[in-house]
Amino acid sequence: MTDGQDTVAEARRLLQTPIGAPGSGRVRYGAAMALYQAGALSAAALEVYRVASAQDGRDPGEDLGRGGLPQPAPASTDAAAALRTLVTEADRYLATLPGPGPAEVRQGIARWSGGEVRASASGGHPVLTAHLPAALAALAATHPTLAAAIAAATPHLSWVPYDSYPRDQIGTAFADGHTFASIVGEGGAVPARDFDLGVFLIAPHILYRDHCHAAPELYAPLTGPHGWRFGPDRPLIIKPAHQPVWNPSYQPHLTKVGPTPFLCLFGWTRDVNEPARVLPATDWPALEALRLG
Repeated sequence: MTDGQDTVAEARRLLQTPIGAPGSGRVRYGAAMALYQAGALSAAALEVYRVASAQDGRDPGEDLGRGGLPQPAPASTDAAAALRTLVTEADRYLATLPGPGPAEVRQGIARWSGGEVRASASGGHPVLTAHLPAALAALAATHPTLAAAIAAATPHLSWVPYDSYPRDQIGTAFADGHTFASIVGEGGAVPARDFDLGVFLIAPHILYRDHCHAAPELYAPLTGPHGWRFGPDRPLIIKPAHQPVWNPSYQPHLTKVGPTPFLCLFGWTRDVNEPARVLPATDWPALEALRLG
């Protein structure tokens, strides 16, 4: 399949974002724009999606029918193709980012991405259902192809919480307010050893408390702005979307999510089976009450 065909297939999948989900109108409009640019959707149909984008509960399919316009062709349900497309699009995205972290993660992708694809059907996760549409809507405004690839692959990934932290140390809000899925890794859609590339989602306003781990880690935030710091009790640094964060082995770090759900690609380049640990700080109550933006 060519790159153009991949883009069209991803956009068709994104058009199926559930009606009524927060931000879904903008997601569908971004997908319709990608189809229009590929010559797969008429200007009249694109206008229907534009008008409907302001109302997440409005079904553009019904508007197309009333206007006598054809419905877009359905998306492919090929799980392996969707997962391979996500690996490709993640690698393309990382190639646009500066610094040593993206380059190191891309080396791992190049080494492992040719393996056999193992699709999963985890049944989703409450954080995914509640917050992924809004995160994808924000991402689709600037990176519609990557947003489409994440949306298409999401049903075929195993979405779980990171449960190595004691709940009383990491906090109930984070424990219940996040989920991640491994794309390339030991438990990922594409198997790898001592490497992990995945997608990470945290609900709005959640504090991911100070912690560290042996694995060198790349965060490639796809939404923003969010707050960061790199040592307990230090001040927050506000960073926008698409500004990579590279954490060398055992570097302390914390993330404070803003009003937009935190969606990112992450990469652990070695020591992936060593658990993370929480680093106590005195200002967590204030940071958990803080609202950015």
